[in-house]
Amino acid sequence: QVQLVESGGGLVQAGGSLRLSCAASARTFRMYTMGWFRQAPGKERALVAAINWSDDSTYYIGSVKGRFTISRDNAKNTVYLQMNSLKPEDTAVYYCAAAWQAVGWRTGYDYWGQGTQVTVSS
Repeated sequence: QVQLVESGGGLVQAGGSLRLSCAASARTFRMYTMGWFRQAPGKERALVAAINWSDDSTYYIGSVKGRFTISRDNAKNTVYLQMNSLKPEDTAVYYCAAAWQAVGWRTGYDYWGQGTQVTVSS
């Protein structure tokens, strides 16, 4: 099975930056679409950003466009989420997830990390 471990979360002030990392154990990491999800208290888990397995194309929800950047390093089996200009509404637990040869952005995520807390204060 695929093991995913997130790191890089923490407490920052509004306007600050964080870089989340997700290290994967998969030997075929390059064959997975990788996504970052977040879940705030009382809210449903939502896809924030994703990077495709076949062409490295990316997806972002509108509220993070221009502020967040997803990237991957297949040689290191790692996906990143650079988060700039953070806002209090970005506060959530962020989860890394992997979808084997995904055909879309929102489905097929069978493997999940443990989550890392991101808290943005005003």
